[in-house]
Amino acid sequence: MIDHVLALAATWTAWDGRPFLNADGRTYTPHKAIRRVTDHLLDHWAELEARLAGEPATADHWHASNVTTPADLVPFTVADLDEARSRLTRLGRIWSLRVAALPERQLDDSPGAGWSFRHIVCHVARSGSYYVDSVGPIGQQGAV
Repeated sequence: MIDHVLALAATWTAWDGRPFLNADGRTYTPHKAIRRVTDHLLDHWAELEARLAGEPATADHWHASNVTTPADLVPFTVADLDEARSRLTRLGRIWSLRVAALPERQLDDSPGAGWSFRHIVCHVARSGSYYVDSVGPIGQQGAV
C-alpha cells in the first residue's frame, strides 16, 4: 500500500491547488490524503498494541475525512513529497514488521474487543488506497 501511496504522491507536486471531490462526495487534497493514510496507520497500530497489552484501545479524536484544514490546502512541494516518503516508508516498515511478528493464530483469534487483527490489516491496506485514489495521479482527474 505504501508503494501505491508514494507512486501517486510523486505526481502531486504538479497540483494546481483545487481540491478533488471523490465518488463518495468527500473532498481531498494531496496533503489531506497523506494525513489520512498516516493517521489511519497510527490509529490501528495503537489499537493493535493496546489490545496486545491487554488494554482497551484509546479512541481517536481527530476529524478524519470530515475536515479539510487550511494546511491541507497549501501547495504540495518536492519537500513535502520527501517528507511523506520518509515518514510513510518508516511507518509502513514498522507496521509490516509488527504484523509479521504476530503468531498466525493471533491474526484471527485476536485479544480484546473489535475486529480480528487480520481484518484490521486488510482494512488498513484498502483504506490507504482509498485516500490517495481520491486524489489520483495529477492531471487525470477533474477538480471540484
